[in-house]
Amino acid sequence: MARPIWTGAITFGLVSVPVGMYSATHEHEVSFHQYEKGTSDRIRYQRVNERTGKEVDYADIVKGTDTGGGKLVMLEQEELDSVAPGRSKSLDLHAFVDLEEIDPIFYQKSYYLAPGSDESAKTYALLRDAMAKVGRAAIGTLVMRGKEYLAAIRPDGKLLVLETMFFADEVREPEDELGGLPSATAKPAEMKMAVQLIESMSGKWKPKDYRDSYTDRVQKLIAEKKKGKEVTVAEPAPEATDVTDLMEALRASVDRAKTRRGAAAKSTPTKKKSTAAKKTTAKKTPTKKTTAKKKAA
Repeated sequence: MARPIWTGAITFGLVSVPVGMYSATHEHEVSFHQYEKGTSDRIRYQRVNERTGKEVDYADIVKGTDTGGGKLVMLEQEELDSVAPGRSKSLDLHAFVDLEEIDPIFYQKSYYLAPGSDESAKTYALLRDAMAKVGRAAIGTLVMRGKEYLAAIRPDGKLLVLETMFFADEVREPEDELGGLPSATAKPAEMKMAVQLIESMSGKWKPKDYRDSYTDRVQKLIAEKKKGKEVTVAEPAPEATDVTDLMEALRASVDRAKTRRGAAAKSTPTKKKSTAAKKTTAKKTPTKKTTAKKKAA
């Protein structure tokens, strides 16, 4: 069993629920080192004084910020610790909101919350089930690893799931980043065809249908190079669709989507009815005349 990365208590009103926090996700990627080209010599990074060129010990490094006009403000770690939040043990809930109201752009990372002890399991279940009944998510704050986090907590089956979130001032405004928002509009015919394409490609969300194929290809590349094989070059990315060919591209996409869906339906085995079911189906329902004759007899 994994160890919790944070332990504390959810507090709402005068109720306190001890919990432990566990990572709900992990990323899979190939780990690389850096080497000098043509050699097996590892590349190492050093902390070097840019003026003297000499290496500096980590203990002799302080943090600083340029306040403008060539003026610097230097801060010792003790000074930063004096104003940073300490290791909090409280996850304070401030409000309960509809989950649909939260824009996914605010989400950072997912964690599982578990009861902190057997004694707290009942209170944990009460909070979980009450939130599920009213269809609400809890918004709260907690301090972890010297940083304060905004968090959303939602019920998920037998568990509570916590999502760390960005604060509002950490989410960039799209107009500032893009220099303006797209203003182009589609023609009615193009819109109709695009909607038809979306409908033809619609289906249920099945997470297991998707896999990190890039990491798979990197692993395959490493295996091939290890055996001295030639590397297979991937196909180039498709070029942007010309606006003059947009309708034709949409129409062809709809046809391809329908063909694929039809092929998938044919490949899906249909369930055969049991022998008993067939016999039951084969029996004819007695007609009114037959029933009348039986009564007369």
